[in-house]
Amino acid sequence: MLDDFLVRAALAAFGLSIATGPLGAFVVWRRMAYFGDATAHAAILGVAFALIFSLPISLGTLIVALAMAGAISWMMSKGQSPDSGLGVLSFGALSAGLVAISFAPGVRVDLSAYLFGDILTVTRSDLVLVWGGALAVAAVIAWRWSKLLLATVSPDLAAASGVNPARESLVITVAIAVVVAVSLKVVGALLVSAMLIIPAAAARGVSNSPVQMVGVAVIASWIASGAGLWASLKLDTPAGPSIIVAAALIFALTTGYRTIRKQTA
Repeated sequence: MLDDFLVRAALAAFGLSIATGPLGAFVVWRRMAYFGDATAHAAILGVAFALIFSLPISLGTLIVALAMAGAISWMMSKGQSPDSGLGVLSFGALSAGLVAISFAPGVRVDLSAYLFGDILTVTRSDLVLVWGGALAVAAVIAWRWSKLLLATVSPDLAAASGVNPARESLVITVAIAVVVAVSLKVVGALLVSAMLIIPAAAARGVSNSPVQMVGVAVIASWIASGAGLWASLKLDTPAGPSIIVAAALIFALTTGYRTIRKQTA
């Protein structure tokens, strides 16, 4: 069955959704969309780093994504403006990666595969990487759920309860870096933050509790993945962007539903 490229693509997308659903909820709650963008853009610099030093792409991406997350956290701790700092680091890392790849000796790379993903070429080893990383992220979030939620809702209350808000923020930061590293081939550096944000944002409008929002976000990701792959097959469109378009349509539907529900309440 795994010889069918479309089945492997679907399995990769569904596996990634296990992590992007719960993690995306925290990204939305904490308003970390720009943070996710900056970490994802740094993935291209990670690709260049891996090619130059002959490392696995996922390892190079993870190293640079973690470095980017650490740099952003340091800048914010020093009182730098989050918006300007994230903008500088995000586009600086993306541009540096694009330039650095040109210096990789004897390497010719199709950058579109890393920028927008190439889910239809996912291999069995890629599936192991995606599912392993996604399950690890989901397990960590489930393990620290109450502490993460408390630190998100009220850092002061969390500190008074013996929970270190900075440590919980670090957990989210590392989780985002891991998701970026394992999802690069699925949706690409420019679209991974969309997979984190859009399904979670769609779920928020139709959910009554944090747990329900996470579940709806995962389901929305699955539906978007299936619909996007179907559209890619039938309409001959890029698979990664098609998945994001499907997710955006789901967001539009849930937003319309919420608006109608408020008007009729």
